[in-house]
Amino acid sequence: MEGMIENLTRRQFVGAGAIAAGLGLAGCSSSSSKDSSSSSSTSASSSGALRGSSVDDYDADLVKAAKEEGSLVVYGCCEEPYISAACDKYTEIFGIQTSWQRLSTGEVLAKIEEENGSPSADIWFAGTTDPYNVASTENLLETYKATNASHIMSDKYTSTDNTWVGIYKGILGFLTNTEDLDDKKLDAPADWPDLLDSGYKGLIWSSNYNTSGTAKLILNTCVQKYGHDDGIKYLVDLDKNIAQYTKAGGGPSKSIGTGECTIGIGMLHDGIYQIVDNGYDNIGLVVPSSGASYEVGATAVIKGAAHPNAAKLWLEYCLTPTCVNQAAGTGSYQFLVIDDAKQPDVAEEFGLDPNNVMDYDFEDAKQNTTQYVDDLMAALEAAGENTSDTTRFQTS
Repeated sequence: MEGMIENLTRRQFVGAGAIAAGLGLAGCSSSSSKDSSSSSSTSASSSGALRGSSVDDYDADLVKAAKEEGSLVVYGCCEEPYISAACDKYTEIFGIQTSWQRLSTGEVLAKIEEENGSPSADIWFAGTTDPYNVASTENLLETYKATNASHIMSDKYTSTDNTWVGIYKGILGFLTNTEDLDDKKLDAPADWPDLLDSGYKGLIWSSNYNTSGTAKLILNTCVQKYGHDDGIKYLVDLDKNIAQYTKAGGGPSKSIGTGECTIGIGMLHDGIYQIVDNGYDNIGLVVPSSGASYEVGATAVIKGAAHPNAAKLWLEYCLTPTCVNQAAGTGSYQFLVIDDAKQPDVAEEFGLDPNNVMDYDFEDAKQNTTQYVDDLMAALEAAGENTSDTTRFQTS
């Protein structure tokens, strides 16, 4: 595998400019002219506090109606510390009690499909938008035009039908155990075609296309890069090298540093968490050299929510730096898409560039993700793969 780029470990990131060059980032910006996600400025309310930190920063009638409802139930798809912090701050500001459950995006989609308009939760918080778009096409999300959506930096980061709003942006790439690769005398993969190398057989982990939003992003990325038929074929060929499909997209990252997994396909901010917060200095991060794909992490009101006003107030709150600035302090290092939010410095120190990404077609993903998953699973079955094997295709 000639021409491989060197993947980054904690010991290697010294100087963001040099690292970005070493990563060989490619692709075109998908953001509109108002996108400036490298900004680290924060805005203040008239009292000098961070925007969104006071109840007075919100519409009084909406706050009153939400407080009368008295509670809010959240399905969260990021890591638990961020969900907990976001819910606690909401309660602190508004005096509205919150409860939450951490699920993968695929699990949330399955639950609200089953509940079909009578959901047990009010809010879907975080996780990539591909499953949100499926829910939107199935009329399972409430339409709400948030006032604070004016602070979203690009039209790419909000749905065209006002069913979800974006709060962060994450870069999709490869995570590697550098020690294991060295021991096996293997180079790190530089791009998607490299993952098909027979030397990686049994060394790659990804996530389950039926349960993980990240896996749906991987699927849509490959279809958009190679076309439908070749994209499906690529993933069937890749399956030969994959040892494990985890239930959630963050699963591979949790097994890289421990040595259980040599190469993981997933969100690079999950790798940063493992390096910075858990101290694994044997993890390398690789941005695909042909151009990175990316997720937009979203939040939405679930159709038929029992606490609709508290849910709408949650969306307004999520579109403030008071909410999203908490992410980095809880180990969530995604780039933020709110214009007055503070970007996580560590993500830029690792050479990640939120603007240098492929032009991901969200509309195609919205219209076709369900069909693409069906097509891929049928192709895997036709190739002799037992996709019902929950030991390999994890569902819990």
